[in-house]
Amino acid sequence: MSQQEIKPWVIITIFKESINVEDLQRISPQIQNLIDEWQNKGRMMWSGAFNDNATGMAVFEGTEREANEVYSKYDKICSGVLEYSMYQWDAMPVLSILSK
Repeated sequence: MSQQEIKPWVIITIFKESINVEDLQRISPQIQNLIDEWQNKGRMMWSGAFNDNATGMAVFEGTEREANEVYSKYDKICSGVLEYSMYQWDAMPVLSILSK
């Protein structure tokens, strides 16, 4: 995959068992700022929680470099509070269609 090729990416997040409300209140605005920053660039990011109230997902399109930058910022915000992983997701070509 080329560094310049735009692909869909997903960040899956799971609450740690020991999570506390104060930590969530502290990181929630920072996560929202990260999403807003991405969308202010004219880029789409869909995010939300699953109905288990413990798992969330953010889906966005970008180059590998851009995705790694988003993940690095997310890691700085959520480290020690949430468990999370990022994956390149070939199953979502619909994002390219919807973003146009």
